[in-house]
Amino acid sequence: MTKVLVTAASKHGATTAIARAIGEALQAEGLETTVLPPEDVSGVAGYDAVVIGSAVYMGRWLEPAKRLVERDGAALVARSVWLFSSGPVGDPPKPAEDPVDVAELIAAAGAREHRVFPGTVVKKGLGFGEKAVVAALRVPEGDFRPWDEIRAWAKEIAATLADAGKGD
Repeated sequence: MTKVLVTAASKHGATTAIARAIGEALQAEGLETTVLPPEDVSGVAGYDAVVIGSAVYMGRWLEPAKRLVERDGAALVARSVWLFSSGPVGDPPKPAEDPVDVAELIAAAGAREHRVFPGTVVKKGLGFGEKAVVAALRVPEGDFRPWDEIRAWAKEIAATLADAGKGD
């Protein structure tokens, strides 16, 4: 059975929920899936594929996810890897561009694909500095995560892994 690690760095829990949804969808497709925060990943040697995500703050991935890619880059390149970012909010989601550090992470991990999913802003859960930035940029409050799109992407990943397994 194909073993998949799903891991995501999250500041307030919204990106962790995306990782869990991806893990559940992969499990439903018959893959053996483990969902862990990056800080709890001791290595990727026991996995055939890895999905790594991060919340995006100030245009960048969070350090725990970046450290995982930097630390295990050589092992990741030998596996099927997908990356996702969570962060844009609003309708249409802003900012529209990829996080500034994602191109180097894609290269370091040998990722097949990177997806950006809209995120969540709950102002009462933010720190003082975050509230100031949200107010200055007029960031809308709400949950903008596209659950159907997230699950569909996980199914695409499962289909890609199933097709790769047919060649074994």
